[in-house]
Amino acid sequence: RQLTNSRAIDTAPSYSPDGKRVVFESNRAGRQQIYTMNSDGKNVQRISYGEGRYATPVWSPRGDIIAFTKMHRGTFYIGVMNVDGTGERLLAEGFLVEGPTWAPNGRVLMYFKQEPFNSEGGGGESALYRIDITGYNELQIITPSQASDPAWSPLRR
Repeated sequence: RQLTNSRAIDTAPSYSPDGKRVVFESNRAGRQQIYTMNSDGKNVQRISYGEGRYATPVWSPRGDIIAFTKMHRGTFYIGVMNVDGTGERLLAEGFLVEGPTWAPNGRVLMYFKQEPFNSEGGGGESALYRIDITGYNELQIITPSQASDPAWSPLRR
């Protein structure tokens, strides 16, 4: 069912682990920002106020942090913030850095980076990376070929 009824473009919804809240991106303030609302569509609140555009918000499995992609002055970032928008931290940056997805433990993110093309027509390769929420321990994930849009398998119980 439709949760928003605005003239804006509201996309990329992600439910909180308890299913009670939704985080999404919207241009209702003029440029893409991050909003939350109740799962019934009520109580819409803007939670990002930084410069640039925010996209692809994803609620952590623990429910305490939201990961996002930010674009500002030609650079892409992967960042995290508290669910009320406070405590924004940028963890990774690059030419094209997108697609944050949470590890089941809620403390590690995986995403992809694409390198720019060089003047000889080379470059442009994309690869998967992981980083912990402290912004340390960034590690490229070795894959047999280029990769993007990572996804974790759920924990087995």
